Amino acid sequence: MAPIIHCVRHAQGYHNLNVANHTMPDPQLTPFGEEQCRLLAQNFPYHDNVDCVVASPLKRTLRTALLGFGQDLNQNGLKVMALPELQETSDLPCDTGSAPDVLAKEFEGRPVDLSLVTPDWNSKRGRWDPLPPAIEARAKEARLWLMARPEKEVVVVTHVLIFYLQAAFSTSSQKTGLTRHVSAERDGPIPSFDHTPSPKANHLKRT
Repeated sequence: MAPIIHCVRHAQGYHNLNVANHTMPDPQLTPFGEEQCRLLAQNFPYHDNVDCVVASPLKRTLRTALLGFGQDLNQNGLKVMALPELQETSDLPCDTGSAPDVLAKEFEGRPVDLSLVTPDWNSKRGRWDPLPPAIEARAKEARLWLMARPEKEVVVVTHVLIFYLQAAFSTSSQKTGLTRHVSAERDGPIPSFDHTPSPKANHLKRT
């Protein structure tokens, strides 16, 4: 049986503060973004069921996963699995991830598994292209990878690709038990964990 997927959008990063910051390469979470992660950790109602945490390999998504689901990682002896197919969709500097060796140094000693992150994952060329056909293909690959997981409930921390993932889930002939969506980037307590947004999204939408 396919797992329940909890789709989580990352918390506030420095690129979310203004357009000028879109030139920042792979920006970190802001202090407010870290506070949003603490709220996520406090208010997420399904901690007891989480047995797998997966994230886009960008710094802001990995940190959202670590801060928002650290208790699940510690209690269950898990690592955040970095899945390149979940990366942000545009080729702006702020949406382009860091090289694997940079990520390895950044998250050294933290429960992060970078074994699936290939040297070309941040090239924004070929299968990593920022245009819709490649994005949709990556979303399909991510969906099939997630649906093949043996765990019962999987947290996925990503970006606007959530829309493509959910569109793929909704049109798939294979069934998932449920897909839940929550955004960590909110100004206060997280009010809803079962909202499914429209799959119609501009692939260059700034998130």
